[in-house]
Amino acid sequence: MNKTAKGKQWQIAMLLLPGFLVFGVFTVYPLIKLFIMSFFKWDFGSMLEQQFIGLQNYKEVISDSYFRISFVNTLVYTLVTVPAQMALGLLVALCINSITHLKVTFRVLYYLPVITSWVIASLVFKYIFNTEGMLNYILFNVLHLTEHNIRWLDSRWGGLSVAMLLGTWKGIGWNMVVFLAALQTVPTELYEVAGIDGAGAVKKFFHVTIPSIRGTILFALVMLTIGGFNVFTSIKMITGGEPGHQTDTILTWMYYKAFSTGKFGYSAALSFIVAVCLAILAAVQFRLMKNREEG
Repeated sequence: MNKTAKGKQWQIAMLLLPGFLVFGVFTVYPLIKLFIMSFFKWDFGSMLEQQFIGLQNYKEVISDSYFRISFVNTLVYTLVTVPAQMALGLLVALCINSITHLKVTFRVLYYLPVITSWVIASLVFKYIFNTEGMLNYILFNVLHLTEHNIRWLDSRWGGLSVAMLLGTWKGIGWNMVVFLAALQTVPTELYEVAGIDGAGAVKKFFHVTIPSIRGTILFALVMLTIGGFNVFTSIKMITGGEPGHQTDTILTWMYYKAFSTGKFGYSAALSFIVAVCLAILAAVQFRLMKNREEG
């Protein structure tokens, strides 16, 4: 290898070094530290000297009834919001892709919720669905459809439903952009051939559009599943886990255990349990999609 090639390699290495250092300090090291913490009794009372307890934190997490509630809540949130976002996002993308005028305008309008702050959107939804909020005012005082104000946020599934509604509303625009980009790559010749064979709009959608954007569907599915398991701000701002931690999700419960009770070892173990669950879900999704492509 000549000196010029070696010099170029050193230049590349020096340019990459700051990025690797930042990645190592702020990503790799915290992950390793977190993994180590999960095997120790690490709380407010043992910040200076930690006791190794092995898998005790993991056992405590799995046997915790509140963890199971938060896990079910997170799973339900993901199972509801992910298909809803994808279906509505794809529907909007199909509509925008079929029009010839004002495409940019509609794309901007549908994407506005995506760039809206989660905190602001959560507070707006909390105001709308609060017991003394706007929705109850309209139903009770204006339309007289109810005999009293409905306590939307004071029950487990009521609070979760509001959060799921917010998550779906905010996610439609992102899915619209992703699917619209994929739809524009589908060759028009495929639709023309399908039309010659007598295929209608429905058959074209299922036999041409869906197979052509399968990769994008998988990408959106995996990303939204990860996002569903990471739901935090909307739950924290709208219900705060109330009543009695019944609306907590995995991240809000983890936050409570770490910063309200000081059980950092417990929270570290919980984070790795969630990571393993997400890895399994992603692997299953990839496998199912691969089997469909091979079939």
